[in-house]
Amino acid sequence: MGKSYSSDLRDRVVGFVEAGHSRRAAARHFGVSESFAVKLMQRVERHGTAAPVRQGRPPGGRLVAFEAFLVAAVEAKPDITMPELAARLSAERGMKAAPAELSRFLCRRGFTYKKSPDGVGARTRGDPG
Repeated sequence: MGKSYSSDLRDRVVGFVEAGHSRRAAARHFGVSESFAVKLMQRVERHGTAAPVRQGRPPGGRLVAFEAFLVAAVEAKPDITMPELAARLSAERGMKAAPAELSRFLCRRGFTYKKSPDGVGARTRGDPG
């Protein structure tokens, strides 16, 4: 993913345009693309700031809304498999999620998977740090 232009450059482009120059002239003057100058000024007009938008996925993920449901399901039945949990989530909440996605989500919440000597495993919640 590319890096955002510096705040200093953004401010200089905005100042140049606000001083009466066109957006395309500002782009040529500062050596940036025309689309950057146009979109930057649109952002300033709409939001009042030249600061870059946060890049990447939103923090937390799409399962955050179902965290209480997932934690309660695992604590009620610690030996639940991830395919069973995915099926239950789909049936009861209408959210489809891959078993691996659920496993990663639970690991981030401090759950671990431990097998006992008899071969049966169970998820337990340890220190989430």
